Amino acid sequence: MEDKQLTFEAALKRLEDIVTALENSKTPLEQAIALFEEGVTLTKQCQTILASAETKVNMLLNGKTQDFVSEE
Repeated sequence: MEDKQLTFEAALKRLEDIVTALENSKTPLEQAIALFEEGVTLTKQCQTILASAETKVNMLLNGKTQDFVSEE
């Protein structure tokens, strides 16, 4: 996997692809381990993205829009 950050949707799609590959009993052990490692990294990335989104939503709900900085 590349070091660049994927969007949440792209990371989730890649995780789905990894699960499909890991469910395939013909995936060699070395490849399965590499895929698992990539999946762990992507899971952490998704958790970080979701935590950030949750923080932003909570800030907006609590009227703290002055603290909210758009990443657009």
